[in-house]
Amino acid sequence: MENTFNNQVLAWFDQCGRKDLPWQKNRDPYCIWVSEIMLQQTRVETVIPYYEKFVQRFTDIKKLAAASIDEVLHHWTGLGYYARARNLHKAATQICEQHCGNFPQTFDEVIALPGIGRSTAAAILALSFHQSHAILDGNVKRVLARYFAVEGWPGQSAVEWQLWDYAESLLPVKRIAEYTQAIMDLGATVCTRANPRCSLCPVKHHCVANIQDRQSELPTPKPSRNLPQRELVVAIVPNADGAVWLEKRPPVGIWGGLYSFPEFADEPSIKKWLKKICKINHSQILELPMITHTFSHYRLHLYPKLIHLDKMPIGIMEDDVGVWYKASTQKIGLAAPVQKTLWQVVQLKKESTHGAYGAMCEA
Repeated sequence: MENTFNNQVLAWFDQCGRKDLPWQKNRDPYCIWVSEIMLQQTRVETVIPYYEKFVQRFTDIKKLAAASIDEVLHHWTGLGYYARARNLHKAATQICEQHCGNFPQTFDEVIALPGIGRSTAAAILALSFHQSHAILDGNVKRVLARYFAVEGWPGQSAVEWQLWDYAESLLPVKRIAEYTQAIMDLGATVCTRANPRCSLCPVKHHCVANIQDRQSELPTPKPSRNLPQRELVVAIVPNADGAVWLEKRPPVGIWGGLYSFPEFADEPSIKKWLKKICKINHSQILELPMITHTFSHYRLHLYPKLIHLDKMPIGIMEDDVGVWYKASTQKIGLAAPVQKTLWQVVQLKKESTHGAYGAMCEA
């Protein structure tokens, strides 16, 4: 069965696999590494433009390590899961310090880098150096769970270990780089989560899920649960030059290291803050539409308040916690809801010169 599986997958890859992705132009481990990190929980078509801009700016490990984390996050803005970018930067620094800027070539050295787990390390070494390591990303889990009819949610450790055993057993003796790309492509383009294209699958005749018509059941989905809801009020404070005050978030946690608006639990808290920094009456506050952003473990509702100040505030601008941000001049990392809200402000200025925003600014 093992030889049948990998031979059929490789034959399918020769005819139908993806061979023109930007990071496939060479076997540079740096490019493979960046692409593998970006592809974690993100689709190929989304990744490509981010990848191209990223490697154009940070052309090698040393340039990535030498860059500021703010600039790295700026080039990651919109891609999400920002811990990936922070770990890339940390790992680049570690590679420069421990490996003279050369990407390591042993499994133990690669998996020791920040942000790299077993499957990612295996993929980098297989694709870059043709080393024989099994991978088990989300696409491969789905292929194997259906092919062998593995019961249980793959996020459970016992189920994951069973899938690892199958992944190891199917490795070919030759063409490991091609096989690694092939099984990822098979999951991404044929054995998809919804509406799999089983008629095009090279291993359909031995796939238990296909034989038993259980494709919609496998892999077993993650147990559902209601997402907790969180609400935050955020202050959008522009200055006379059109820049907006943003504060840098802590280096860890949600949006770690990114810049965001000052946050408050409720509207009374934001009014109390305003009284501290300047005298302001409530007619100078404009409510913008609520923005909802869903994380893996909760749903966040942001209530933006656009505030016009008659004079510069006191105190909050005197340290290094934030910046007056203008998109045309600064390269910093922004969370997607912050970008969306800033866009709303720009549109409001354009559309309401004599409307609500204009009246507010003239108050």
